[in-house]
Amino acid sequence: MNAHGGPRPTPGTLNRLFFDAMAAYDRPNVMNARIGPGQWQAISHRETERRVRHLSLGLLELGLHPGDRVALISENRPEWALTDWACLTARLADVPIYPSLPAEQVAHPVSDSGAVVVLVSGEAHGAKIAAVRAQCPALRHVITFGSERCTGADLTLAEVEARGAAVDTPERAAEWKRAALAVQPNDLATLIYTSGTTGLPKGVMLSHDNIYSNVQASMQVLPLHIGQEVALSFLPLCHIFERMGDYLYWAMGAAIHYVDSFDTVPIALQEARPTFAMSVPRLYEKMYARAFENALASGAFKKRIFFWARAVADRWADQALAGHPPRGPLAWKYALAQKLVFSKIKARTGGRIRYFVSGGAPLSPEINKFFFAAGLTILEGYGLTETSPVIGVNCPTAFRIGTIGKPIAGVEVRIAEDGEVLTRGPHVMQGYWNRPDATAEAIDRDGWFHTGDIGMLEDDFLRITDRKKDLIVTAGGKNIAPQPIENGFKTNKYVSQAVMIGDKRRYPVVLVVPEFAALERWAALHNVYWTERAQLLQMPTIQKKMEKEIAEECERMKLASFETPKRVGLLVHDFTVERGEMTPTLKVKRRVIDTTYAALIESLYEGSAA
Repeated sequence: MNAHGGPRPTPGTLNRLFFDAMAAYDRPNVMNARIGPGQWQAISHRETERRVRHLSLGLLELGLHPGDRVALISENRPEWALTDWACLTARLADVPIYPSLPAEQVAHPVSDSGAVVVLVSGEAHGAKIAAVRAQCPALRHVITFGSERCTGADLTLAEVEARGAAVDTPERAAEWKRAALAVQPNDLATLIYTSGTTGLPKGVMLSHDNIYSNVQASMQVLPLHIGQEVALSFLPLCHIFERMGDYLYWAMGAAIHYVDSFDTVPIALQEARPTFAMSVPRLYEKMYARAFENALASGAFKKRIFFWARAVADRWADQALAGHPPRGPLAWKYALAQKLVFSKIKARTGGRIRYFVSGGAPLSPEINKFFFAAGLTILEGYGLTETSPVIGVNCPTAFRIGTIGKPIAGVEVRIAEDGEVLTRGPHVMQGYWNRPDATAEAIDRDGWFHTGDIGMLEDDFLRITDRKKDLIVTAGGKNIAPQPIENGFKTNKYVSQAVMIGDKRRYPVVLVVPEFAALERWAALHNVYWTERAQLLQMPTIQKKMEKEIAEECERMKLASFETPKRVGLLVHDFTVERGEMTPTLKVKRRVIDTTYAALIESLYEGSAA
């Protein structure tokens, strides 16, 4: 079965996108950095162009040549974007690296790419480079964003800009722009090392047109208003999802507000009051859990109002999603529910959000429907680093919860005989850096990229059911797709994270990190006493409580017997990137979980012949 998103956009370059936006807009606040509570420092289009030019010329003055690689380790901030544009216009390929990675994992992308310069946001990342510099023979300079040179750095960003400013004459500026616009669509723009769940990361080679075509096609379907949007940028810019989104914001003349930590997103939503934002599902899961936790913590009357409003909104959503605009009593009740309950949830996002976009991992349909009913539409999309990234995305005119929308312009999608999603088009990478073997394995002779995801097409809407490698095959030969089941568990107010285990075993089990705020409140109400969370989780009453919650979710999802976890293991800590249990894009590393919690997992299989 095939689907096609329509004619491919005219080939182009990110440099053309940069200069076209400069000619079209003149915002005083195209980039905004949070410098304190309620305080944002704005950078205008004109200042951006000047700083990009000076930084670009400064890098060339350091002896860099077109085609050289420049690594970048930083949290989200305007300097990240300025450096990216400077590299692109200097015809350099940048190599973004996740700031959450430890030093030993930073060495590989710097060394493998042959990066000659690394830019770091400050002391912590400078120290990482200093620790592994001996493993990076091509590295010549380390530049810090800080005002003073830090550990491992021999230059500051200001010093590099000053070098560029010193040679910035009208003639040099004109020559720089001509050279930048001479870049070809198929020229390499960036090397992004995939945060794979197994093995060393591979460098994904993305050309200017790979990303440019994705921006142009996304602009056709995402409901952005030219020159009017206020965007929040908080996912790592080293990930192609947020990075492509920022190019999209740039092309549309949005005011971009950079947030350097996921923890400060709730505050930034209140302060920046964005109209548009992109996130991975974890944000929406936390917002969903908080809404229910606030309701449960309220008095009996407010609790009844919340669940009445949810029931009304759920009926309203069913009709709206079926294409029947609700009228009469249901419409009146929904308006009241909005006023009494959902307006408060909207206020916590700043009160101006028109659309969220979700990507990077599957979003629970139940959570998506809840926010749709609340008046906060989440447009779920899908893609990979290797596809620049968007393959398909829901939009207001083609919206179906539980799917990732239809393919965007220029993108072809085909479902292979074994259910794997294949895609072809201008969005597909050039290949893996220095890995022709891996490239040939991923892209077949006809140009189809093998995504590794299992899915199906329904009226051209693509539904992803699981990762091919994540499928659990029990000892009895039964196939289980764990992601939809895990997402179902995470809608429970007592569940923060859940991972299914069971490959080559007699039956599946599930590891659960409880939503401790809710669980501890329940324990207190039922006279359960504890001093530490580990002690709480060992109590038979708590174990039975969590088993009951999981069993009820299994019944709600109507799981087959072979899909139903027979045992529940409870964990004290959330899975984290720092402990290597999740990728920087917050995907669970199942093999790491299997190893890390091997003793607990084995205990769940002891003493049972199920």
